[in-house]
Amino acid sequence: MLGWPAWPLWICILLTLSLGAQAGDLEQADIARRFPPPLRVAAKLTEVPAWPLNSELTPAGGPVGYVFESIDLAPIPGFEGTPFNLLIAIDAQGNFMSVEVLRQHEPVFLSGLGIGPLNEFVAQYAGKNLKQRITIANVYGERNRANTDSGKVVLDGVTKATASIHVVNQTVLASALAVARVRLGLATPGEHIPAEVRADTFEKKDFATLLKAGEIGYRQWRNAEVEALFSGSEGSGLDPLALREPDARFVDLYVAYLNAPTIGRALLGDAGYQKLMERLSPGQSAYWVATAGRLLLYDEDFVRGSVPARLTLSQDQVPLAARDADLELASPAGAPALASALILKTPELSGVDPGRPISIGLDIVREKGQVYPTRIRQTLTLDYRAPGRYFTYPPTPLPAWLVAWGARWPELAAIGLALVLLSVVLARPRWISIAPRRLAIFRRGFLAFTLLFIGWHAQGQLSIVQLTGAVKTLSAGQNLGSFLYDPVSLLLIAFTLLSFFVWGRGTFCGWLCPFGALQEFLALLAQRLHLKVKHLPPGLEVAMERGRYLLLGVLLLAAAFAPQVAESLVEVEPFKTSITLGFERSWPFVAWAAFLLLLSALYYKFFCRFICPLGAAITLGGRLRRWDWLPRRKECGQPCQTCRSRCEYDAIARDGHIIYDRCFQCLDCVGIYHDAQRCAPLIFHARKGRDFPLPRADGTHKAH
Repeated sequence: MLGWPAWPLWICILLTLSLGAQAGDLEQADIARRFPPPLRVAAKLTEVPAWPLNSELTPAGGPVGYVFESIDLAPIPGFEGTPFNLLIAIDAQGNFMSVEVLRQHEPVFLSGLGIGPLNEFVAQYAGKNLKQRITIANVYGERNRANTDSGKVVLDGVTKATASIHVVNQTVLASALAVARVRLGLATPGEHIPAEVRADTFEKKDFATLLKAGEIGYRQWRNAEVEALFSGSEGSGLDPLALREPDARFVDLYVAYLNAPTIGRALLGDAGYQKLMERLSPGQSAYWVATAGRLLLYDEDFVRGSVPARLTLSQDQVPLAARDADLELASPAGAPALASALILKTPELSGVDPGRPISIGLDIVREKGQVYPTRIRQTLTLDYRAPGRYFTYPPTPLPAWLVAWGARWPELAAIGLALVLLSVVLARPRWISIAPRRLAIFRRGFLAFTLLFIGWHAQGQLSIVQLTGAVKTLSAGQNLGSFLYDPVSLLLIAFTLLSFFVWGRGTFCGWLCPFGALQEFLALLAQRLHLKVKHLPPGLEVAMERGRYLLLGVLLLAAAFAPQVAESLVEVEPFKTSITLGFERSWPFVAWAAFLLLLSALYYKFFCRFICPLGAAITLGGRLRRWDWLPRRKECGQPCQTCRSRCEYDAIARDGHIIYDRCFQCLDCVGIYHDAQRCAPLIFHARKGRDFPLPRADGTHKAH
């Protein structure tokens, strides 16, 4: 059961349900100052939170672009838990005009690297198009490049801010795509690559064969089915013919994908198909739509080349303004008598994927009332998918977070192997610990790996910022998906959580914390310099240990109620200064980190034991431990005090039991316990010539 220090965590869990999301920062006048004449900023739209940009040079041409704040459309939490707010402008063709950072709270950019690298990163979006696959380079400094074969664009990242930069990219793309779908008719997600038609695939088929094979989509509605749609609207113009002949045909609706040569040449003829292909832009799709029966595709006001008022073409529930291709159509050979037929062209920017299903909606409108009639609309819908054999399908792009994992597989593999090795050593510690020199070599080597590779190279220093960020994210009603962009930290978090149940808090604090490793090396240096280790009075030591929990509670409460205050308070933790930024920071932060390191040289691991809020949280997690894995004898503490006197963490009580909340798993006491040359009870019994249960290699005992 958790003791009193657990209360801050329970309070903050309850608080995560209480707070809402943030809103945008700018008004129309603020946008106008950023986009001067000849551009004019119109009123904010109601269907999507974006300001249209009009041009004085083309006053009747409609908006030339749109400006919007990302936080209104894609409030994706950053590493610190607060969403970025970016001002993004795209033109009417889906090209990025500009991206500006309005607000951000990422620790690495606030007082570490500064805002400069982030501004340089977002400047790279200018001129890129939403239909391109925009990804982040694996290594900062890699030249910005475009892959013309796949439409892929790679932007230079920022060192020491990999996770944050991936969140920025997702924020830019998600918010821009949200506007483009509503205002530009963009249908598919930005990372989705549409299928490409196989122009070399042709089989001579007639209408009946195509229809039977489903290559022409078809559905029939009878009079009774249509009347049922209007059954809840009294006086809505019931059809007398339908009442007399309910089973008679009302309309047959047909649809077919014309870009495929087999279908297009069968329905249009060779010359008609060639003419249509000449009118289509690359990536643009055309669909043949026809009706037979009582309903036409258009009304008497229809103008060729325009968008038919009665027809809707959509994909993924996104309606597209598909226009008539304005081509003369003859009835296909073998087709039934048709009442109407059109060729619909998808918008050039739409990104419609012809290899995936589309929906054709045909509206029926009736009027209710005579003096002031009310128009009642019902839609007949036909879902259609062109056969897959007519397309080549590019491989589905991996999610951005999975790409980030793939890019870091060498680091993940190295750390994974190190974690396996550490697990084996901690599970069977006798061999490594019984020889002091062997244990010292292994421990110092592993801590060097933790500091140099996990910390300074792989940027895997876990931090209280991850806890406060999680509180902020959940408080805003968001998920913790941003953690996926930092695979090294996520791997360490997962391993640490599992270790709670087996060994307690010491696995991370004693072996996997880079700042803890740095403190331990400084303590070794102080020992070489013959600096005497100091100890706090026992009462003050206990009070300061408990103070860590108070600090943890304050930080989590601030994250929930006062996020900006929390941003300053987390600087009590020197991890960003010393590990993330390698001391490349302004002098107050460097001075604070240096002061804590000096204290840790005089008082063994001072920061870890008496200040670290993350250590407080991990200590609470360590209470999930299911086994007392450190072996003890009845003589331990009664009277033997050997292990207690040598434990630099004061993790062994006077009565000999292990205080697991303080234990850093250095394995010194394990080595003494197994060593007949250092364990006082073993030495005593050996001198008396008595049988004594000696430890086996697996930790069990055998008679001496």
